[in-house]
Amino acid sequence: MAADDHFSLFGLPARFDLDVQALERAWRTVAAQVHPDRYATASPAERRVAMQWSARANEAYRQLRDPLLRARYLCEQAGIDLQTESNTAMDPAFLMQQMEWREMLDDARRDASGFSVLEQELEQARRQMRGTLAKLLDERQDYAMAGAKVREWMFVEKLAQELAAARPAG
Repeated sequence: MAADDHFSLFGLPARFDLDVQALERAWRTVAAQVHPDRYATASPAERRVAMQWSARANEAYRQLRDPLLRARYLCEQAGIDLQTESNTAMDPAFLMQQMEWREMLDDARRDASGFSVLEQELEQARRQMRGTLAKLLDERQDYAMAGAKVREWMFVEKLAQELAAARPAG
């Protein structure tokens, strides 16, 4: 079994707008072929290789089924260094939106009715980012701009995690 990247491992086109059902079917097929149980009576070297392929298939599936991780993977495959730890440059409009969302989160901590409003805004931002990334990656192949959008989406996910942690139980 040979595959240069996650998409070819599953016989799928390298696209952001991916048929997730086809991914699921392809993953199940590959996983069944390389499952370590199929190699229980094989040599230790064959068992080790099967284990490595199984781990690779599972990691590839994990990355491709998540739209944000898939976008990140596509950018990285195109040679874009996302510099997630050091590159904080973002569109000024998005920076303003960040500040507004942070204020909404602070307000929601004082008045729980704000949680659902912020959740809805973040979900809308995710939908918009998915659409934008589909255009940037699949239509324009503008990986540099897509990388900037991926960093923005990562901020949205981090804020969503903070929101979930701050939400009162019950």
